[in-house]
Amino acid sequence: MTVNQVVRPDFARTDVDVELVAETTVGAAEVLARLEKEPWPTGLMSFNALASTDGETSLVYTQWAEGAADPGLVRRVSGSDPVEYRLYRSGNRDNSAIPGCVVVVSVEFDGADPQRQRRWVDTVFGALASEENPAPGGISGHFHVSSDGTRVLNYAEWTDEQSHRDALARSGRGTVGVSDEWRKVQEFPGVRGSGFRRYRMVRSLSLGLSTTESA
Repeated sequence: MTVNQVVRPDFARTDVDVELVAETTVGAAEVLARLEKEPWPTGLMSFNALASTDGETSLVYTQWAEGAADPGLVRRVSGSDPVEYRLYRSGNRDNSAIPGCVVVVSVEFDGADPQRQRRWVDTVFGALASEENPAPGGISGHFHVSSDGTRVLNYAEWTDEQSHRDALARSGRGTVGVSDEWRKVQEFPGVRGSGFRRYRMVRSLSLGLSTTESA
């Protein structure tokens, strides 16, 4: 078993079934120190520790093989209960670019509805496709749906933090695009709340070979 340090998670891995994600006030360096005290769990395909750019929180993003997800491990190293997600759709504009900023967008709905989760994501993709001139700096977006049917998480990679700030400023309405299609996203029925936080990758660890090793 070989664990490699890479530059980012590999979202195209075919050996990943679920993701466990936890937001915590424990610093990313401490999270990694706690992880080093644990044996690498069977079925953990990648472990990623990110620090928010505002210095307030850390994010633990983990990928697991089918039937192997261990919320206890994530809880022990992060001090927070993780949410289980599955990757639904990804969009890549420039997969060769190294992200300098990760924007994690979280959406919560007013009840469990797996079809509604996917419709919301599909609505975002429709808005993205309608952009004649996409905002500079966007690299990729990886949309996850929670297993309980109530949340969506977008792990969005940007070249740098300022590019994301500029995209929001350009639209003037809190979206990364300017087309009218974004109104469908903002007015989507059943959304209880949404928000985002910007992060930088502190360390990305991957079990075995992955395409990110050559990035």
